[in-house]
Amino acid sequence: MALGGRIGVGNIAGVAVAIGLGGPGAMFWMWVTAIIGAAVAIVESSLAQVWKEEVGGEYRGGPAYYIEKGLGLKWLALAYAVATIFATTMTGPAIQANSIAVSANEAFGFDPRLTGLFVAALFCLVVFGGMKRIGRVCGLVVPYMAIAYILMGIVVLVVNAEHVPNMFRLIFASAFGADSMFGGMLGAAVLWGVRRAIYSSEAGTGSGAQASAAAEVSHPVKQGLAQGFSVYIDTLFVCTVTGLMILSTNSYNVITDDDVTIIQYLPGVDAGPAFTQRAVETVAPGFGAVFIAIAMFFFAFTTLLSFGFYADTNIAYILRSNRHERTVIRAFQIVLAASILLGSFRKSDFAWALADVGLGLYAWINLLALIPLVPIAIRLFRDYERQRKAGIDPVFRPGNIGVADASLWDDIADHYERTGEALPASTATREDRRR
Repeated sequence: MALGGRIGVGNIAGVAVAIGLGGPGAMFWMWVTAIIGAAVAIVESSLAQVWKEEVGGEYRGGPAYYIEKGLGLKWLALAYAVATIFATTMTGPAIQANSIAVSANEAFGFDPRLTGLFVAALFCLVVFGGMKRIGRVCGLVVPYMAIAYILMGIVVLVVNAEHVPNMFRLIFASAFGADSMFGGMLGAAVLWGVRRAIYSSEAGTGSGAQASAAAEVSHPVKQGLAQGFSVYIDTLFVCTVTGLMILSTNSYNVITDDDVTIIQYLPGVDAGPAFTQRAVETVAPGFGAVFIAIAMFFFAFTTLLSFGFYADTNIAYILRSNRHERTVIRAFQIVLAASILLGSFRKSDFAWALADVGLGLYAWINLLALIPLVPIAIRLFRDYERQRKAGIDPVFRPGNIGVADASLWDDIADHYERTGEALPASTATREDRRR
């Protein structure tokens, strides 16, 4: 589910926007951000596991939970939850829906409004089935869509193999302003590389941590490491494939913030999914636009499903099993569906700006909260490494690292030591009742 949230339009349209506004050097700064972001993703996802709770037969957790329990700042936890609900239901869906509509219009000539209506209806069909249905759909779609996209990218790069080494030279030279053509774009390269990498991977925003908290594991770091790897898949694999396809086929334009054209290989084409579609078209005429439109649909749709889950998680945190919880969750799911419909025919630059604002709101809260929690994360990693070095399958007990208010983990550890399996959430509920 978290990988489905990470792999989205940022991997296709976002990379194109970064190159179009920041030049080829933006790719280097995306890589740097991914390496740092993977470390942050490991920390936030491990902490989300530490302070997760069993809610309605499912595990729930994330920044709101570890801010309240780890820092004792409930007001800040509520601020994070509200900001996340706002971003995932109102600002974030717009760019996903817009990218689907734009690529479908480019490939098939579909009316963006009809595309938006179809995506919104399909979203409701899946998300109304609850977290487990979301997880099943993402688990079925994400691996295949990522593999198919990477394979297509490899085909494009093999056909243009003689240009690939020069593309890496161009990326590194442009990243530091050493290339004469892009010498004045160093600041833009850093800005757009970092911005689009964060939007693509979501590392540091806490969104992936909310999905990882739902997993059944014997030690929090197990899920943390999985989330760190998912950032590498998203940015170092998928985003890099997109960037190299665009650059090696000269399927891009570069325009500064002052509307100064640096490079114009595609006159009249705006930075976005069209760059990637044109790149694939160079080796598969008549197929590139269709393939990218299909990939864009699956990439964006699984991200929308993840948004539905993240909103659900934070509403559940705020209401805490209130009898109106399910009604409120359903209402926000409808709001999210409406955002999909509206976003499908908004201008893409407005949609991107809106998405960045929403992302920034909850990312800053999460990053500031993580700083004082670093000592706990370090103790947690040492506990994991100690057990690994002893040849033990790591099992977490909160008392071993001095963590309070995480009694659920004693039940999980007892169950794991008895059965060798992680404790399902529904079982945790039954054991609580027996006690």
